[in-house]
Amino acid sequence: MGAWAIAVHGGAGVDPNLPKERQEEAKRLLTHCLDIGISALRCNLPAIDVVELVVRELETDPLFNSGRGSALTENGTVEMEASIMDGPKRRCGAVSGLSTVKNPVSLARLVMDKSPHSYLAFSGAEDFAKKQGVELVDNEYFITDDNVGMLKLAKEANSILFDYRIPTVGTCGAGAAAMESPLQMNGLPISVYAPETVGCVVVDKEGRCAAATSTGGLMNKMTGRIGDSPLIGSGTYACDLCGVSCTGEGEAIIRSTLAREVGAVMEYKGLNLHEAVDFVIKNRLGEGKAGLIAVSKNGEVACGFNTTGMFRGCTTEDGFMEVGVW
Repeated sequence: MGAWAIAVHGGAGVDPNLPKERQEEAKRLLTHCLDIGISALRCNLPAIDVVELVVRELETDPLFNSGRGSALTENGTVEMEASIMDGPKRRCGAVSGLSTVKNPVSLARLVMDKSPHSYLAFSGAEDFAKKQGVELVDNEYFITDDNVGMLKLAKEANSILFDYRIPTVGTCGAGAAAMESPLQMNGLPISVYAPETVGCVVVDKEGRCAAATSTGGLMNKMTGRIGDSPLIGSGTYACDLCGVSCTGEGEAIIRSTLAREVGAVMEYKGLNLHEAVDFVIKNRLGEGKAGLIAVSKNGEVACGFNTTGMFRGCTTEDGFMEVGVW
């Protein structure tokens, strides 16, 4: 019997001018989710059940960019995506293009458990959800007033906005900043803020690792755009050694297969978890901006990021707990 550990994140790339009350609100939610995970692990739930349970909670709260409160596409709609992976047999499930499924991570779990496939998207995923009897809601459920306002901002700036809820110096200033931003994605201008994807990684007492990630994507993204969050090996990965969930610039995470890289350098270079996380953040992202959380089969927990901050929290069975932003 080993020791359990859990980590959660609410996105990498935080506005340095983020209001103090917003920081505290995020910390409270992350702490609440850790408490849910701790209770589940003390009741001996397997890691895969715990990551689903915690990410469902994050999807239900509109604070971060997943489930309710998801970013809006260029057409003002929501297209959500999520993935989940069970380390022991590397079983996985992923979904994209969801517009009515209340908890995308649970549909990803059903793809893993109840279908012969690993990934379903758009109308096919929605049809599967109906057949499985998951809770469906109107697209309007996911849309908040803040997001409608920030989509307007993004369109005025002719840009993709990342941390769309927190303009630096008011509406006009945020639009100007987006237009003048030197940061680019695939050669096109974007704003300086990173997306607030959510994720959870867990190792249980049996040494089983699991990971799950969920997001609404980018504000003002092209319809049909798919990021790293549902891509196994990029945004999410779990194996017999570790579980990893990533967040940040999706295109950079995809190019570097960031989540898989953590497991790969542990396996092939013999690095421990902390060394592996440090290595991939420093050597695999290029100019991309991202972060990740990870656990190992030995009960270790680690996080790393090259952005200004990352909403994160972690705890281990021996009583260690940390919740932070910067």
